[in-house]
Amino acid sequence: MGGLVEDQLVGAIDCCNDPNTELFSRIESVEDEINRSELLLDEKVESLIVRRQPIASDLRLVLAVSKIVRDLERMGDELEKVAALSFESFGKGDNFGLPEVERIGEQVKKMLSESLTAFARLDVEMAQQIFKRDREVDKAYQSALRSLATFMIEDPRKIGSVLNVIWIVRALERVGDHATNIAEYVIYLVKGVDVRHPGIRDAETNPLR
Repeated sequence: MGGLVEDQLVGAIDCCNDPNTELFSRIESVEDEINRSELLLDEKVESLIVRRQPIASDLRLVLAVSKIVRDLERMGDELEKVAALSFESFGKGDNFGLPEVERIGEQVKKMLSESLTAFARLDVEMAQQIFKRDREVDKAYQSALRSLATFMIEDPRKIGSVLNVIWIVRALERVGDHATNIAEYVIYLVKGVDVRHPGIRDAETNPLR
């Protein structure tokens, strides 16, 4: 399921560079597959809990998987939105905001890949690095908003198109947030500590302490 979302992320960014119906249809097809995977994994999680009644670390694994599945499905929704908006934003020959979209897209792509790797390896240190990357994405997002606001001020006729780009970078930023959630679940799974709140995260997971 994680691999499907990674494919969809690449496809969504490609769609921004070259909006076309064939690529969008493929993204929609991947979204359907992601949704089917969510349902299948939810059934497996429910079956494991009812039939095996896992405890301790086994229960944490099942709960972590359940939460990761939800985040992956939401990423798929956001990326389908990116692809759909690309026609409104970049399908008419305009490319303002595209460098910002590509920059954030590349950052988020790395976050997603590393969060999935951290889960596969149960690598707490790698998971911790995702928090730093999330802050970098947040900075890039704020910078993109300032740049796009300048476009609207300079040419009010472009307001509608610029707003669509803003929704695109917002969706990509949300994908980064979901990747961060996966990193948090890795730490929960390995250490049994809930680090969803930054203060707790810093106190409990800093490798230098």
